[in-house]
Amino acid sequence: MLHESPLPPGDCADLFARLSEYLDGELSPEACQAMEQHICDCPPCIEFIHSLRRTIDLCHHFEPAGTPTPVSGEAKRELLSVLQRALAARTPGQ
Repeated sequence: MLHESPLPPGDCADLFARLSEYLDGELSPEACQAMEQHICDCPPCIEFIHSLRRTIDLCHHFEPAGTPTPVSGEAKRELLSVLQRALAARTPGQ
């Protein structure tokens, strides 16, 4: 969804909602400029952007420990049985 109106000053929620569009280059130059101005003048948004950058950097350096061992058929059957008993024991309205 494209938003072509500039970001109203102080509207952090709108900035967060439109951040993906901004990063993907889907906003008008005016909307981009309004977002950049807001980010520069808003300490909470500055902290959010720094936190987002740190998170992205951590994700780029993440190396999983390995693929987990698949759950056995017996364990799946036991889990299903426990779930079915729990659902059967529920009273209406829970």
